[in-house]
Amino acid sequence: MASASSSLTQEFEDWDRPLTDEELQAIDYAVLQSTTTTDRPLTNEELQAIDDAVLQSTTTTDRPFTDEELQAIDDAVSQSTTTTSPSKRHVSCSSDDDADKKSRRRLPDSLFICQRNNTNSNSFSLSPCHRRNRFPSYAFRRSSSTSTYQEIAFKGRIVYSRSFDEVEKSAEELLSFVELKRRKGGQAILGFDIEWRPTFRRGVTPGKTAVMQICGDNNVCYVMHVIHSGIPQNLKSLLENPTSVKVGVCIANDAFKIFQDHNVSVKALEDLSDLANHKLGGDCKKWSLSSLTETLICKQLPKPNRIRLGNWETDVLSKEQLHYAATDAFVSWYLYEALQTLPEADNKKIEESVVLSS
Repeated sequence: MASASSSLTQEFEDWDRPLTDEELQAIDYAVLQSTTTTDRPLTNEELQAIDDAVLQSTTTTDRPFTDEELQAIDDAVSQSTTTTSPSKRHVSCSSDDDADKKSRRRLPDSLFICQRNNTNSNSFSLSPCHRRNRFPSYAFRRSSSTSTYQEIAFKGRIVYSRSFDEVEKSAEELLSFVELKRRKGGQAILGFDIEWRPTFRRGVTPGKTAVMQICGDNNVCYVMHVIHSGIPQNLKSLLENPTSVKVGVCIANDAFKIFQDHNVSVKALEDLSDLANHKLGGDCKKWSLSSLTETLICKQLPKPNRIRLGNWETDVLSKEQLHYAATDAFVSWYLYEALQTLPEADNKKIEESVVLSS
């Protein structure tokens, strides 16, 4: 194993390129199979299978995976998932061994939302999210590949900007949106996320913040290609504006990266994971945007690795990249609005409930 690791390190020292679509798709397949029964990280055997396939595909040329390499990944994942214990499904930030038996706060059925009225728009209604479990808890389980949840996607207008002037104009429109909300006595809530080009070379830091996506309602989302434009003054003013709340999962990490990359401080942040724990009660959890989407609104947030780990520094973003970025920002905004409809958690009145198997 040590020699294989040393060989892998040596091969990767001279490799500084994004994964090909075929390689990313192969990883997607492996991850999908590994999560069909449990919510767990990939095993060492699965990761080694992926590493071996990537290593073989990059030793001589920049070529896609062969059928044999894809089969090797599938075989390793299939073998490891047949013996995985289902007891690993639930992961809590609590160290108590009896965490699964702790009290949970049940979500009122009337507050399960996101049943689409019109598939051609972003209109949603406060209608029940029907679950197979009669007494749903907030212990999240990753949906399997047979999940009946529909994928959520942003259906509004996407404003893509990549030049300095275009980004400046987009930020100006967002500032006007924030000011209009203020004049009406409200506060602008902005779904916020960023993308950057990942690196697959040891010791090399990831790329700078390349894309910034912001969404303030279900009608329009702004996707700004800041790796080309930089941060114009209007965008800097928007990010530093304390009257507009920027919401997202682990948003403080995004703000820190923006500060490191562009020396701009993003103010007025609201972490959806923290807000969810505050509203839902029970055990604290480290929510992802995907898990929170499934738990709150019974929708599946697509996260294909071929896009998520793709080249965000490309000259022009593809249609798929634009929709991916816009959907993330839109979902962040929408989940914040959904969480705000929930009553405050009262830990003294939490209903005792044992997590039932679905």
